[in-house]
Amino acid sequence: MLAAGIGRRLTGGDMAHPPKVLLRFNGRSLLERHLAALRAAGVRQLVMVLGYRPEAIQAELAALSAGDFVAHDHNPDYLRGSVLSLWAARERLRAGEDVLVMDGDVLYHPNLLIRLVTSPHGNCLLLDRDFVPGDEPVKLCLVNGRPVEFGKRVEVGYDTVGEWPGFLRLVPDMAAEMADRLDAYVAAGRLDEPCEEVFRDAMLADPAAFGVEDVTGLPWIEIDFPEDVARAQRDILPRIDTDGGLGARPATR
Repeated sequence: MLAAGIGRRLTGGDMAHPPKVLLRFNGRSLLERHLAALRAAGVRQLVMVLGYRPEAIQAELAALSAGDFVAHDHNPDYLRGSVLSLWAARERLRAGEDVLVMDGDVLYHPNLLIRLVTSPHGNCLLLDRDFVPGDEPVKLCLVNGRPVEFGKRVEVGYDTVGEWPGFLRLVPDMAAEMADRLDAYVAAGRLDEPCEEVFRDAMLADPAAFGVEDVTGLPWIEIDFPEDVARAQRDILPRIDTDGGLGARPATR
């Protein structure tokens, strides 16, 4: 889970602001919701890449009694591209296990994770076809179910397009390949790139290696701007916390 950033677009660079994974919705932090969803999906361990205000996140983990379920890696250059955050966890990618790569700033229905971990596709992306076009969403474009483009700006033909919710599943060989690609980015000085560029390179090099799960209709939102917080409270949270999902459970404190 990438949770190192300062969230500049949300906070305006206010260094007193808590990390985004500590934003609270209906009394529960995003981090608490992540832990519940990951455990319910059968994930054995969460590795968080921390950078900005790690002590605040560690205090929340202690309050949630996360224990050995959570490990940490550190990105000291958290003001640069997210490629460095994923690179900080490169040896986790080489550990020889299936891996989920997740953005930490997403409020989502737990079934998004269930769909990802139970997919028959070893390397798998999620796709939400119900999105507002523009330069901000990370778009996944498909032809006959295979990726042909991935990123915020796309200029290729496709028969299906949707927004990527920020979660990716990788089998061990592909996870290790991602680590090698990250090494190459860092060696080339591409330190301000988003990690999505590394995913894009791997997908376009071997589109047949990646499958897609369509999660259109399941509620989720990435928290990047103040208006995202408002929409999360107004539109997304009621659809999570009132339908019997994990989000409906009472807060632990």
